[in-house]
Amino acid sequence: MPIRAVVWDIDDTIFDYASADTAGMRDHLAAEGLLDGYDSVDQALDRWRELTELHWARFAAGEAGFEEQRRDRVRSFLGTPLSDDAADEWFLRYVAHYEAAWKLFPDTVPALDVLADDYRHAVLSNSSIHNQDRKLRILGVRDRFEALLCAAELGFSKPAAEAFHAACDALDLPPHEVAYVGDQPDIDARGADAAGLAGIWLDRGGVGGRPELVRITGLEQLPGLLRGDTRFGAPSTFG
Repeated sequence: MPIRAVVWDIDDTIFDYASADTAGMRDHLAAEGLLDGYDSVDQALDRWRELTELHWARFAAGEAGFEEQRRDRVRSFLGTPLSDDAADEWFLRYVAHYEAAWKLFPDTVPALDVLADDYRHAVLSNSSIHNQDRKLRILGVRDRFEALLCAAELGFSKPAAEAFHAACDALDLPPHEVAYVGDQPDIDARGADAAGLAGIWLDRGGVGGRPELVRITGLEQLPGLLRGDTRFGAPSTFG
């Protein structure tokens, strides 16, 4: 059966999360007077990203709630036992700087335009609906997706098959008629494949090295890949 719908990841797939996070945290640390505690901005950013990965993994494993992992990131970064309210306030000040740097990748809207008439579209994210619905609305693309599903509300995260199947259920389509596009080779593409969807790794950095995965290096390649049919042919030949 042909692909009838595309389910999308958001961060670092259609939305340039890495650039926004870098710019936002740099401005936030400067405003908070924290840069003097590090040898460089990059060192501070590396520490923030390390803690983000650590505490996000706890959330993905069900060991911490969404707000809890966020507060613990702040406490770990500052090395201070802040109250919940103080940690929330610190994080919200960061968010203000982060949101000021929000932008879609240049190839996002053109790809959605080309695919609009031939495929249904939904989003599956390892975040929360509160965060991602607001983000998509501010970026002007929420109406492009008929369904938005997130780990915080589902109770399970990618790469769990249940997460991908929930997106298929929302579209009322079997997994083999749905493609999933994301920037993480294992969490997104491999996880989707294992769940019976057609996983597509968006390798924007041209890392390569995963011949078992279907890979593209930009969203401009996605329409041709989807319309090529035959379950995308040989893997890893599109970028």
